[in-house]
Formats: sequence, C-alpha cells, structure tokens
Amino acid sequence: MEVTQNLITRFHLDPPLLGGVTLLAILGSVVLYSAADQSTAVLVKQFVRLGIGFVAMITIAQFSPRQLLRLTPLIYAGGVLLLIIVFFVGTGRGADRWLDLGFLRFQPSEVMKLGVPLAVAWYLYDKVLPARLSHTVVSLLLVLLPCALIIEQPDLGTSILVGAAGIFVIFFAGIRWRWVFLAAGASIAAAPAAWYFLHDYQRERILTLLDPGKDPLGAGYHIIQATIAVGSGGISGKGWLNGTQSHLQFLPERATDFIFAVYCEEFGLIGVIMMMAAYALILSRGFSIALNAQDTFGRLISASITMTFFTYVFVNMGMVTGQLPVVGVPLPLVSYGGTSLVTIMAGFGILMSVQTHRRFISIS
Repeated sequence: MEVTQNLITRFHLDPPLLGGVTLLAILGSVVLYSAADQSTAVLVKQFVRLGIGFVAMITIAQFSPRQLLRLTPLIYAGGVLLLIIVFFVGTGRGADRWLDLGFLRFQPSEVMKLGVPLAVAWYLYDKVLPARLSHTVVSLLLVLLPCALIIEQPDLGTSILVGAAGIFVIFFAGIRWRWVFLAAGASIAAAPAAWYFLHDYQRERILTLLDPGKDPLGAGYHIIQATIAVGSGGISGKGWLNGTQSHLQFLPERATDFIFAVYCEEFGLIGVIMMMAAYALILSRGFSIALNAQDTFGRLISASITMTFFTYVFVNMGMVTGQLPVVGVPLPLVSYGGTSLVTIMAGFGILMSVQTHRRFISIS
C-alpha cells in the first residue's frame, strides 16, 4: 500500500480520476470487441492507443500549472500553424482533416480542443474578473480563429467542440448575463443567414434530424437504425455479443460514432445507468478539482476540460438517440479512435496536474 501511494504521489496521479478513466476504458474495450465483430486486431489497436493516451496523461501530469501556463502560447500557435498546413498537405476521406507523416497520422484540430481553452485561460488568468468587454472580445477572437480554420476543412463537429471548450472558459471567468442573453439573441437572429453558409451535407443532417423517415434508406438510415438498436435493448439488454442490429450489419459506424447504440442493445437500461455512473464519477471529480484549484488558471482550465468532456458525452448520446444532428462526435473512452482518445487523456493529465501540484502553485 505504501509503495502504491508513493507511486501515485511521485507521478502526480489522482486516484479517483484515474479509477474512473480506467473503469470506462475497460468498459469501452468490452463493448468495442463486440461492435468490431470480435476482431482481436481492432482491440489490440485500441489498447495501443489507450496506452499512448495513458502515457500522455501521466506525462502531462508531471508539468505544474505554472509550466503549462508558460507553454500555452507555443501550444496555441503551433496548433493554428498545423491547421493552416492541413489546407496544403492534409488528407482524409471526403475532407482534408489529417496530417500523414508516414509513421504517424493525426488530426491537428484535436490539438485545439486543449489549445483553445488553455489559450483563453492563459489570457484571462491575470485579468480582473468578471472580464471587461474588451477582454471578452479578445478571448472570443482566440476561439474563433481556429474554429474558422476547422470549419473550412470541413469539420463542423470538431469546430463545435473546440468553440465550446473556449466558450466554457469565458463563461466560468464570470461573463455578465446580459452579454450571454445578447449573444444568444444575436445567434438566433443570425441563424437564417448562417444556414446559407453550411455545406449541403450539413444542411441535410439538420433536416434529417427533423424527419429521418423522409429518406429511410439514405440520409435517415443512421438515425433510424441507431434508435432501433437503442430501443431493442429494453431493461437488461440482449446480452454481450448478442446484438442483432450491429452483428447483422444494420447499424453503420458501430465501432466509432454509433457504439453507444451497440452498448444499449446489448446491456439495456441497466447497463446505460452503469455507464452514466462512470461518466458521472469522472465529471464530479473534474468539477471538484476545478472548485479546489488555488489559482484562476487552474480553475478555468479544469472547469473547461470537464465541461468539454461532458459535451462529448451529451452530443454523442443525443446524436445516437436522434435528439441531435449526426456530427461525428465519438463517445469518449468507448469509441474506437486515435487522436481524439489521446487528446481526452491529455486533458485528464491537465486535471491531475492542477490537483496534485496545488501545494506548489504560486501564480499571482
């Protein structure tokens, strides 16, 4: 026990957060094995990526919040530069979102899910809060620049998550409610004009959400099959490896975006409650870390990372159950993935850094 405690202290690990992440990673691996048609190769690749993610989490936890603060401008500038490079040498299926280095293929936009909230927290940490209008405007510009570059790839789903991560920092910094209502009103007023700037497939996804039965074998197929899988699980599910929608090839993208439908079908409502409890454990620990942070930077970045994690879960589950448009957001720690998974784990590393370095913080 003493050896374990020494390792936890030495490597700046937070046991509750580590336990929640490990639990979900194990649960995700079990579901993925079924969703991938019991493919050992897919499971091994996921284990490798989880391993890289755990290494990233532990490595980042070694950096104190003060060191992360100093590195933030470099992280943000480097992320923006990579997004620009994507326009020239990016690759992808239907969209240029990836950089292929031969030995490594990654999505630069994922870097900005951490780079943007870090940058906004870096800018606001020494400001008087609630922030003045001028400071809020600068913060919004830090958010909008990478979002605009990501939208042009095009990748609406990731741009929404990146934008949300930055907005969360501004919100937790204490933005005045009249500005929130003003921004909401302006967004509603601009919605009709924004419609014409969307790509055709993005408009189709919104229209499909409203009426998936209009094109049941085309645009509405994903939502219809996913909701059938979710509903057919009932209270206790059909049992592990016994899902019909997934194993009979009705459910598309079942190992990635729609893996939650596979889980619902096989484990039912009881399994969903268990998964929700695991997510709630991580979220509650993240908010606890934010509340107990001893400086503005740590509080803002911890709250933003936690809320972004919640947004991942909320959007994916809403998408699979037909409550939100299909935007290609994975279910964190469960969906098969690479860059996104590592980014999420890196975010947990920042949370651990804020929690375990509290006695060393002296940022003013």
